[in-house]
Amino acid sequence: METSRGANSLGPTICSGTHPAFCVSDLVQQQAALTPDALAIRAGSQFVTYRELDQRSSRLANHLLSLGAAPGGIVGVCLDRSVDFAVAALAILKSGSAYLPLESKTPRKRLQAMLKAAQASIVLTHSSILESLGDGTNLIPLDTCASEIDRCSSEAPKVRASREHLAYVIYTSGSTGMPKAVAIGHDSLFNLCRWHNRTFGVTPADRATLLSSIGFDAAVWELWPHLIAGASVHMLDDETRSHPEQLRDYLVREKITISFAPTPLAERMIQLKWPQNTALRFLLTGADTLRHFPSANLPFTLINNYGPTECTVVATSAAVNPDLAEGLPAIGRPIDNTEVYILNWKMQQVAGEEIGEIFVGGAGVARGYLNDPALTAERFVKHPFSAVSGATLYRTGDLGRWLPNGQIAFHGRVDDQVKIRGYRIELDEVAHALNRHPSVRESVVVASENGMGEKELIAFVVPVAAFPALGEIRDFLAKELPEYMLPAKFVSIDGLPISSSGKIDRSALPAPGSENIVREQNFVNPSTVTEQRVAGIVASLLGLEHVGAEDNFFFLGGNSLFGTQLIARLRGAFGVDVPLLRLFDHPTVTDLAGEVERLMIEKLDAMTEEEAQQLLALNTEQARR
Repeated sequence: METSRGANSLGPTICSGTHPAFCVSDLVQQQAALTPDALAIRAGSQFVTYRELDQRSSRLANHLLSLGAAPGGIVGVCLDRSVDFAVAALAILKSGSAYLPLESKTPRKRLQAMLKAAQASIVLTHSSILESLGDGTNLIPLDTCASEIDRCSSEAPKVRASREHLAYVIYTSGSTGMPKAVAIGHDSLFNLCRWHNRTFGVTPADRATLLSSIGFDAAVWELWPHLIAGASVHMLDDETRSHPEQLRDYLVREKITISFAPTPLAERMIQLKWPQNTALRFLLTGADTLRHFPSANLPFTLINNYGPTECTVVATSAAVNPDLAEGLPAIGRPIDNTEVYILNWKMQQVAGEEIGEIFVGGAGVARGYLNDPALTAERFVKHPFSAVSGATLYRTGDLGRWLPNGQIAFHGRVDDQVKIRGYRIELDEVAHALNRHPSVRESVVVASENGMGEKELIAFVVPVAAFPALGEIRDFLAKELPEYMLPAKFVSIDGLPISSSGKIDRSALPAPGSENIVREQNFVNPSTVTEQRVAGIVASLLGLEHVGAEDNFFFLGGNSLFGTQLIARLRGAFGVDVPLLRLFDHPTVTDLAGEVERLMIEKLDAMTEEEAQQLLALNTEQARR
């Protein structure tokens, strides 16, 4: 059985001395010389051409050098997804430093711990974010320092990173209670970019999207390959990127040709109707287990991808054939210059189609975890099948098997690491944070599929006395964990079940349901007809038997993706469109029912008497059902 597929011709990465000729900042600069007036990035009403991107990033790079940035260093960038982020990241690379993307909505305590652990000397940010970053680091708010930066030279700095230096550092969840900083080199990033552009035929005519948050490694993939090819990158607002129908309409309207969407979102998008003349050529997906095959009627190709953060975003990839809709879609074959081995516990290759742990080697493997040699040695092991000195394999902790066609089938995790909405999460990290609450004696966090086949986090908590107020414990966790790591449901139990081996017996935990989920307050029966119907819709959507009038949709396990489904069901039941953002402002059944009634009254006021009578009769009939 072959262990790897794909070309083995990374090509020369050294031009002279130790200067990497194919550092992405050099390639973007070359593209700016070729097509200076072409659109490079657009985010809402803001946009930059390649000339502007090159000049702005060079001025900022020269400013960074004057502040002490240097090749081999790390510079943080804490900004929202924007033109400024792209300029900042490119400037950091031009200074010879590695960029460390940090999401601005990350809790203050976590942000500060990340910066301290990474030893970032400088952080590029905005004045509105300064308070979250604390002291001890040279913080550069781009908005208030704009005039000083503009006085710097727009010529690219002469300094260069060497082959040994890093391109970027990015954090991922850690089982010890602290996130891990993954260190990626220039060669690894270049390999990803070259494979992507070769495989998908990227040209300056392409229009690509950047949907991911900057702290998610998919943003690396969405940005750099397209910029070095001269394509335009289009950044979407939060509302559009989280709503399948709105995202589809945007892709069609803006003639986007290549887009990425995390697995849960992509699965909804391939179920929508698409115009056959759409410009979209490829919808790329990954970050979670793909459970649905595309329809043969889709006018674009769905590409399933697999790759831990430690392997530079993508390790395996393949088009999903709608004609092979049996089982789950495969995760594809190794990309260029990448090796995949499926090994047993003895580090031996499994026979035939046996299941084993997936190990990844080759050009995409990270340098390790920044400033953590012990963890690096544990996860980046000596390559048992390579004669190259120092070659390593990354042990993913994922299970897989080879298929007869040379692709790989995914079979879950060896440990308790899961992916929620594309983000990798160590369950123990969530439990560590939860156990720090003074009212929590102990807890365990599990991932379970909700009523829509998606994973959600459920926290089983043994309280010291009474279970703390739900809002209090959520606020406590929100100060330590990002939103995607917050449990969707909490269950209060008297003690954690223990197996005969002394470990927590997760199989013996009670199933979360209406009778044991912790609520924000005591159960209140819905009183009005509208409240009853809304409560029934929410209960059906979230797989619960009963939902009370004061129950909060999001505290019962709802999220933005569930929210789009709730809005669609409310539209079908009441004939009104509740904006997604309004759901966040009116999350209880009572408030949501009131909003539905307000919209119905507005709609009635605009109707003729005959139309109003017809709508009333229809709603009355639906209420009887």
